Amino acid sequence: MHNHRNGTNRRSILKAGALLTGGIAAPFVLRGAASAQEKILYVNTWGGIWTQSEDEAYYKPFTKETGIQIKTVAPVSYAKLKAQVQTGNYEWDCSTLNASELFQAQSEGLLEKIDWSVVNKDALYPQGGVLKDIGIATAVLSTNLCYRKDKFPNGGPQSWADFWDVKKFPGTRAFYDRAFTMVNFALLADGVPRDKLYPLDFDRAFKKLDEIKPHIKVFYNQGTQQQQLIKDGEIDLLPMWNARAIELIHQGVPIEMVWNQAEHSPTHWFVPKGTPRAKAAWQFAEFCARPDRLADFCQRMAYGPVNPKAFDFMKPEVGIELPTWPAHKALGYSADSEWLAPRLAQLRERWEQWKSG
Repeated sequence: MHNHRNGTNRRSILKAGALLTGGIAAPFVLRGAASAQEKILYVNTWGGIWTQSEDEAYYKPFTKETGIQIKTVAPVSYAKLKAQVQTGNYEWDCSTLNASELFQAQSEGLLEKIDWSVVNKDALYPQGGVLKDIGIATAVLSTNLCYRKDKFPNGGPQSWADFWDVKKFPGTRAFYDRAFTMVNFALLADGVPRDKLYPLDFDRAFKKLDEIKPHIKVFYNQGTQQQQLIKDGEIDLLPMWNARAIELIHQGVPIEMVWNQAEHSPTHWFVPKGTPRAKAAWQFAEFCARPDRLADFCQRMAYGPVNPKAFDFMKPEVGIELPTWPAHKALGYSADSEWLAPRLAQLRERWEQWKSG
């Protein structure tokens, strides 16, 4: 891990070197240390299978091509991003966040602008490969309506309106404990078309949430938790992250994943403002956006590549399970992150009050 203590150690070594040589070699030692520093990049990652997948798809090939070593720091933390920029003490140089958090970070002055002297714009996907000059798009995770097929042998719910229909589709339900996602689902359940969700009508959404609240058994926020709930049969239907659902389906758990009205959440590589290794960080972000690298990562994680060219590097039976496969992409929607960002704190507060009320 890179922190101020390492910096102190390096300074002490340099000072000692300068003393040994009467000060003459100090400038050369300093230059050498600087170039050695440029050969390491610190990447903030989510840990576990995510980091293992990044290692194979991104870190090893990037090091092989550039000679730059990757060291990882986990988990991803917005608070750490803020602290780094405020103190100038960088533990990492590059990470991924969803668009809402990126816009929030931009409004707080925490991000570097994309360095176009390093990044080749032509190499990125023209429709959505870049987020407002602050992020380079990578993979899309979706949150889908999922249900146990053994609970609904004659066919289960196919929309959020069906999920809300407890008479037609009786069964135990869980909610994803993320305010804006559930507000979107509530409005879809209330008949708002996908392309008319924004600006969100919070009052209408919470009125719809009130209807189903007595039927919600669990509010979850972890991937393993959602898997456990449906695997054990404790919950019959719930919103679920596509990669977690696919993992269980491959294990033989009888789950149906509905692509209709799934929420697509793109993640983006970004660089914290002021990091001394920004150039290498942007070089790395562009490398990760290459279709072949993206395909490698998405196949391991069951996420959808933002760049459709990545599907050319996958077997069709793998591609067809992912959120950005054209037929699936056409059925989903993405949150309007720019609209949401300044309203997120207020919405989360209302959500917490609603849950405990």
